[in-house]
Amino acid sequence: MATDPTPPAAAAAAPRYSLPPVRLPAEDILFCVDVDLEVSAEMKSAASASTASPPPQQQQQPQPGPRPAVRRMDAVKQALLLFVHSKLTMCPDHRFAFASIGETVSMVKKDFSSDVGSAMEAIQSLSASESRYATADLTQLFKIAYHEGKIAESQGRLLRVVLIYCRSSTKPHHQWPVKPKNFTLDIIYLHDKPNADNCPQKVYDALVDALEHVSQYEGYILETGQGLARALFRLMCVLLSHPLQRCIQDDLDIPKQVAKKTLALEAAQNEDGTPVSSQQ
Repeated sequence: MATDPTPPAAAAAAPRYSLPPVRLPAEDILFCVDVDLEVSAEMKSAASASTASPPPQQQQQPQPGPRPAVRRMDAVKQALLLFVHSKLTMCPDHRFAFASIGETVSMVKKDFSSDVGSAMEAIQSLSASESRYATADLTQLFKIAYHEGKIAESQGRLLRVVLIYCRSSTKPHHQWPVKPKNFTLDIIYLHDKPNADNCPQKVYDALVDALEHVSQYEGYILETGQGLARALFRLMCVLLSHPLQRCIQDDLDIPKQVAKKTLALEAAQNEDGTPVSSQQ
């Protein structure tokens, strides 16, 4: 019979690892939403994404009328409401403010507040422009964020900026000098699929450069060209994570696709041998 080589006295004297509890600072979160004409683009519906035919017995039933088109701005508003309600459920001390970006940034709701009603009012007031903007200057956004970051820091809070950008051909730019970083920048990039008339990869690269230039803690840049509202909602849920509790984005493996989880489960079962349920 094997014996434990470690004497009981030595095992008892082994130091125990302990992590003292630390309260994370509440966040002030400034959302900046793109209002270029491209935010009016229609999103794909779940029905249009599916190509399966209904069973024969259902084909003769009267079909409901077409649903009204869901546009990017509609999905962005729903995602913002999802984020605000979820974040306040985690901690009611978080506060929110809202801005929009056309050629430059303008404030929609300047004062940070944890009041759901005022957040909903600001979100619903967002609307897409009827024209395209030739430029997207982030300088004013960084100026506002730097000022608010100093205020948040003096109050023991953390400032985060969440930029939702929707242009597939217009690269954002800024003239922000190198300064001490005092806010975290997250970006969600909704774009069209690449074609001869756009350049989403160049836009994405410019957004990455901006994030690395200003972000104090680990900022995430998440993108989708699927045109599905649920893809946007998944990305927004990732951003619920507190900047001080994040892994680096290269190690981020969520949200997981259901198909990938099924394949991983089957692979694990194959490694362990024949599943018990099949041993009949």
